[in-house]
Amino acid sequence: MIFSICIPTFNREVHLNNCLNSILIASKNVKDFEFEVCVSDNNSNFNIENIVQKYESLLNIKFSKNKKNLGFSLNAIQSVSMASGKFAWLIGNDDLVLPHTLSKIKNLIDQNPEVEYFFLNSYFLNSKILKKFTSPVNVEKIDFKNLNSICSLKKDRKGKFWDVIDPEVSWDFLIGIFLSVFNREQWLKHLHVLDSKQIEDPNLWSNFDNTCTHPKVLSSAFKNSNAYICTEPQSINLIGEREWFSLYEFVEIVRIPELINFYRSLGMPITKYLKCKNFSLRNFSNYFTKILIGGKKSGLHYVDFKKNILFNLYFPNVYLSGFYYLFRFFKKIMKK
Repeated sequence: MIFSICIPTFNREVHLNNCLNSILIASKNVKDFEFEVCVSDNNSNFNIENIVQKYESLLNIKFSKNKKNLGFSLNAIQSVSMASGKFAWLIGNDDLVLPHTLSKIKNLIDQNPEVEYFFLNSYFLNSKILKKFTSPVNVEKIDFKNLNSICSLKKDRKGKFWDVIDPEVSWDFLIGIFLSVFNREQWLKHLHVLDSKQIEDPNLWSNFDNTCTHPKVLSSAFKNSNAYICTEPQSINLIGEREWFSLYEFVEIVRIPELINFYRSLGMPITKYLKCKNFSLRNFSNYFTKILIGGKKSGLHYVDFKKNILFNLYFPNVYLSGFYYLFRFFKKIMKK
C-alpha cells in the first residue's frame, strides 16, 4: 500500500459524508494509485458506520469504532496506526479533498523518492456556504476563484523540514492536520515524544501536547528530512462552525508560540525562530484582551502568565500588535 488517508471523526456525520464523497470524486481522476481510507470513530452518538458503509463498495475503507471517547489526540493516532500505507495524510472529517488531489499526490510521491514530508497548501471556506449544496457536496461545483489559501508562495519548493516552518508557508505553523503528507512509519516511531497524560486529557487545547500532537510528532520525526512545499491547494478547510472556536485567540497567542519554542528546542535556526515567534504574536494585544474578557470559556484558566505572557515581552509584535489592530480597524471604516 502506497498511501493512506486517515480521518479521525466524532459526531459529524454530514461533514464525514461530504469528506468521503470528495475522496470518491478524486479517486476517479487518478490511475494506478493504490490507496486506502482509514476512519476512526471516537464513539460517536450518531451511527457513523452507516455513512462509511455507503462508500465501502466504492473505496478501499478501513473502519474502527472506539469503545469510549479517547479524546482527539488519541483518536488521531488511532487513525494513523490502523493504516498500512507508506505515506499517510491525516485530515479532519470536515475537510474536503479536491478533484485533482490524489493524482497530484501520486505524482509528488513518484517524482520525489528522497522526500519523506510533503506540505500541501489548502483553501479556506466558510462552512455556511456548504449549506447551499445538497449533501453530499460535489466539490466540482464549488467556485475556488475567490477562496484564500494558507500558503502565500507562488512556486513549489524542495528543501529541508525547517524550510516549511515559515509564515509564508503556513501562518499556523502546521497545527492544521490537513497540511501534511508524511512517511507513516517514521511518524509512528516518534510517538514517544508525547506526554501520555497530556494527550489523554479529553479537554481539547487544555495543554500543549493535546493541542499540538501532530506537529510535535512531525517535527521530531522529520526535523532532518527532505521536504517538499506544494503551493497548489489540495484540500478545503472549513471555518466558522468549529466547536473550539471560542478558544481560537488562545491557540493563536499561547499554543502556537509554545509550538515555535518546541521547534527551537529541536534545532530550528535562531534567525528563523525569532522571525516566526515574532510573527505569531502579531495579534497579541487584541487577542489577549479578548481572552481576559472571555475568561474561562476563552481559555484564560490555561494561560501560564510567566511562560505565555512575560517571556513574550522580548518580541516587538507584543507592543506593535495594538497598532496593527487599530490600523486594520480604521482601514475597514474607510472602506465603508
